[in-house]
Amino acid sequence: MTSENDVRVVVREKYGQAALRVKAGASNCGCGSAGGDACDPITSNLYDAGQSGEVPEAAMAASLGCGNPTALAELKAGETVLDLGSGGGIDVLLSARRVGPTGKAYGLDMTDEMLALAEENRVKSGLTNVEFLKGEIENIPLPRNAVDVVISNCVINLSGDKDRVLREAFRVLKPGGRFAVSDVVVRGEVPAAIKKSVEMWVGCVAGALQDSEYRDKLAAAGFQDIELEVTRVYGVEDARAFLVAQGLDVDAVARDIDGKFVSAFVRAVKPTGCCGSCCG
Repeated sequence: MTSENDVRVVVREKYGQAALRVKAGASNCGCGSAGGDACDPITSNLYDAGQSGEVPEAAMAASLGCGNPTALAELKAGETVLDLGSGGGIDVLLSARRVGPTGKAYGLDMTDEMLALAEENRVKSGLTNVEFLKGEIENIPLPRNAVDVVISNCVINLSGDKDRVLREAFRVLKPGGRFAVSDVVVRGEVPAAIKKSVEMWVGCVAGALQDSEYRDKLAAAGFQDIELEVTRVYGVEDARAFLVAQGLDVDAVARDIDGKFVSAFVRAVKPTGCCGSCCG
């Protein structure tokens, strides 16, 4: 049984290494990459050319997400946004441009190397409405009712305590605030061999919830208007590279996961009448 602490240690180590690779001039091929020349389909081609031009090259190179929450969250001028697991800062910087100088974008990350890279990217961007915070997404270092929108990009599935993450997201959102994250979601059962590999948590797969579980956990945290919109579907060949990287028998496992793993945009809302104990 993989413990929450085991997962946290592995995630911190792998994402720290990813940040160092970017600082050394290399790009990351994604959370499922085996480190070769081919980039993982989960993390590739998420941002268009216009968005690429809005952020420093190092922020784009450090991207390890599975979607583009900033393109789907419908951010408004003057809003305050929090990105859970902000990495090199790409979604924070893009969000900061969307909300404008009267708004603010926070990035939260537990990895010192990623935070250092994100801060360098903030300076390069020239944006002044950005702040990066050190902390864990299970314990968000912001007060209750502090932000209008919570975003995240393929990070919540890496947590060993997703219920706590969702309760924390609910707590820091203002009444009427929006939860708008990209995440990997499972449709159907996952083979036990994948669940047993702690390394796959960093591969954006082993920690993924079933779509019905995600809905139930959001509802339990207090959210309403819950929607899951599939943005990508991954087939056997998409899975082959990261299964091989984990030393798994591809022919025995890959055929059982065809089309079961998807990237989804997950939306939910904190009730506008929420006050007192219901606010988390």
